[in-house]
Amino acid sequence: MTPAEFTVCSTGPLATVQDLGRPGMAHLGVPRSGAADRDAFGLANRLVGNRPDAACIEVTLGGFSARVHGTAMVAVTGPGTRVRVDGHDVGSHSAIPLRNGQSLSVTSPRRGCRNYVAVRGGFDAAPELGSRSTDTLSGLGPDPLRVKDVLPVGDLADDWPAVMLAPPPAPLAEPAVVLSVRPGPRADRLVDPGQLVISRWQVNPASNRIGIRLDRPAGSTEPPLAHRDVPELRSEGVPLGGVQVPPSGQPVIFLPDHPVTGGYPVVAVLTPASLSKAAQLTTGDAVRFVVA
Repeated sequence: MTPAEFTVCSTGPLATVQDLGRPGMAHLGVPRSGAADRDAFGLANRLVGNRPDAACIEVTLGGFSARVHGTAMVAVTGPGTRVRVDGHDVGSHSAIPLRNGQSLSVTSPRRGCRNYVAVRGGFDAAPELGSRSTDTLSGLGPDPLRVKDVLPVGDLADDWPAVMLAPPPAPLAEPAVVLSVRPGPRADRLVDPGQLVISRWQVNPASNRIGIRLDRPAGSTEPPLAHRDVPELRSEGVPLGGVQVPPSGQPVIFLPDHPVTGGYPVVAVLTPASLSKAAQLTTGDAVRFVVA
């Protein structure tokens, strides 16, 4: 039997192939990369019975569509969005069968920015350094998807799951996205480390898979985070989820494609659960930090 494959019809602002990334290579200067929202990525694979490392499509701000050649079983997870097959709503967070020639489309989420499309067997893009992930910083992995790209379906399926339906994420209960952090290795570099937590922040438009830039909300009179008057740091390793504060005093949250070293102090590190929440931040979102 000929394996199924998908032809990309539209990509939206950005659509990439992502798996669990390239862990353990930071000493070689290679970022981990991989899915930004690991929770949504893992759920998509579970719903179609894939192995945890099967590659999915990470869709940023919707606008993605593809046509299947052959038959396939797919699932779309992440923030609430409209999923359609041949123009008919089919719902998200469940396994969806596709027949030969049918088209799947994913619209922009109501809140959040990244959805995950899994297919049973995984998308079989060419691996590089052991991963199929697109790294937007280093250029490793497959290029971002383009119209007419063809993605074969792989063989990373596992046993069929007992449940192929999951509840979609609940709407946020408050306007601000709350991110839990633990003190970072260079928290003592700030004049007042507690100011990070007591302050309110807003997502800057210059944010991507490398990092989330934060500003003071419009009209805020709070001062930027101030560095202590000490010698500058040498470049050192920086972690996924690290909150780095450059001289401007405006924090940056590192996402999967972040550089492996940096010379500005990492004053806090997000908890694993908050990493997935940070991956869904969009321009203008209100953010506040709490100590885990």
